[in-house]
Amino acid sequence: MHAMQYEMTLPADYDMAVIRDRVARLGHLLDDWGGLGLKAYLMRERGVDGSPVNQYGPFYLWHTVEGMNSFLFGGPFQGLVGDFGRPVVRQWTGLAYEEGRAADTAAAFAVRQRTPVPEGVALAEFAEEAVDGTRRSADRDGAVLAAAGVDTSRWELVRFSLWSHREAAVSAASAASGGGGEVFQVLHLSQPGRKALTPGRQW
Repeated sequence: MHAMQYEMTLPADYDMAVIRDRVARLGHLLDDWGGLGLKAYLMRERGVDGSPVNQYGPFYLWHTVEGMNSFLFGGPFQGLVGDFGRPVVRQWTGLAYEEGRAADTAAAFAVRQRTPVPEGVALAEFAEEAVDGTRRSADRDGAVLAAAGVDTSRWELVRFSLWSHREAAVSAASAASGGGGEVFQVLHLSQPGRKALTPGRQW
């Protein structure tokens, strides 16, 4: 499993209805994309759920590298580049994935937390804690799914989860280890290969 995200931070007075309309028109294009586990079309609005910015930040879980590369180098990504410019695309190697207690419900909100891997920690123990944390998140009320990955170029852990309702997402963000959980609205969820994402520890 590979996690991927890019973010476009928009002006404070940007009309976020433009993003909603874009996703409503184009979100279906990845509903059957080969190699894609899921794409959550995410948005934050300044002043809503603690967000300091207006931001569009889709988050992906891929089950094949080929699917990811075909998207980046020959797929709908080129349309986004043409409209907004080419964003930095972050990638994390998957550590854990779990379906949540509310796996059969629609995802309305997402929580993302990015934290550095501390110097001096035993990496195996840190990774196991990420696996355990993913299980705990998935077992919370309202959890649709949870995942964790690591960027070894920056030694950064990302925790990502989807939630069926705002209260569950806000609670999960508040409970995030060390704080710093960010709440996003889910505008659309493409999940052609969700069942192909292997649950549990990814090694």
